[in-house]
Amino acid sequence: MKYNFFGNTGLIVSEICFGTMTFGGKGMWEAIGKVQQAEVNELMKVVVDSGINFIDTANVYSFGESEKLLGQSIIDLGFNRHDLVIATKVRGKMGEGKNNVGLSRYHIFQSVDESLKRLQLDHIDILYVHGVDPKTPIEETMRALNDIVLTGKVRYIAVCNWPAWMVMKAQGIAALNGWNKFEGLQYYYSLSSRDIEREILPMATDQKLAVMPWSPLAGGFLSGKYTRNNEKSAGSRRDNFDFPPVNKEKAYDIIDVIAQVGQQYNVSAAQIALAWVRQQAPVTSTIIGAKNAAQLQDNIKSTEITLSADDLKKINEVSALPKEYPGWMVERQSADREL
Repeated sequence: MKYNFFGNTGLIVSEICFGTMTFGGKGMWEAIGKVQQAEVNELMKVVVDSGINFIDTANVYSFGESEKLLGQSIIDLGFNRHDLVIATKVRGKMGEGKNNVGLSRYHIFQSVDESLKRLQLDHIDILYVHGVDPKTPIEETMRALNDIVLTGKVRYIAVCNWPAWMVMKAQGIAALNGWNKFEGLQYYYSLSSRDIEREILPMATDQKLAVMPWSPLAGGFLSGKYTRNNEKSAGSRRDNFDFPPVNKEKAYDIIDVIAQVGQQYNVSAAQIALAWVRQQAPVTSTIIGAKNAAQLQDNIKSTEITLSADDLKKINEVSALPKEYPGWMVERQSADREL
């Protein structure tokens, strides 16, 4: 397992991050996974034994059950808390109360306290804002995030699913006021959805922000289980929860190529898809989830693959984004500045 610095900080995280969305299985999350404590402990032992030190959860995953199961596994297995980097999230609706949702100062402080109780921890290493709250001023959110860091309950702050302009507005507000800024970005990124290459990844490079792709297998669609001749896969979450959105015809073309590349390495298409994401700059740590130890171990083995320039060329061509304005104009007008 290799390790990277978390953006422009001194924090070191594994190149694979273990995501716990499959823990619990309450409500809508049942379609994603129903892993309970015994299986959680088994998965967490595989995670730590493999060298992964970065664990990702969220308060909304199974409405708090994921955090509870994760926290209990750390105790059950006797892990040294300080050997792990634990990330969770705030924004989602966690109850019927009018203020039990969003990115207000009220909800951020309330949510952190409740997450810490469920996790049975005294601090969260990375707190993500888990999406946009259109009703709360960004100034209020950034001030609250700064203040929650100053309490010692949170070490670093990061962001999921915001447009690039909003992230930069937040960073500017924080810089102007001397507050803590976002240090990382968690965004959907896979071979079938390279959208963040337009604005998010260039921003991350420019601002030295860590990048943690979620759903690098496009909700299992790039696992190799799906082909044009097999549009259903028994036991896959996509059969009942068709998310995130995928252009399936294009994805089938991608699957054809990564399956072919996988044959050359004698590995699964899933491992090739994960290896491709891992090798993209400026990716810091790729988030993988699993329902069982075999699936988890298969995904972890992707770190042993280094795709060649020829492999990358084939995969990039079949998965390339269509040109959009102003991107194609920027590219055209930059040509006269090349040496």
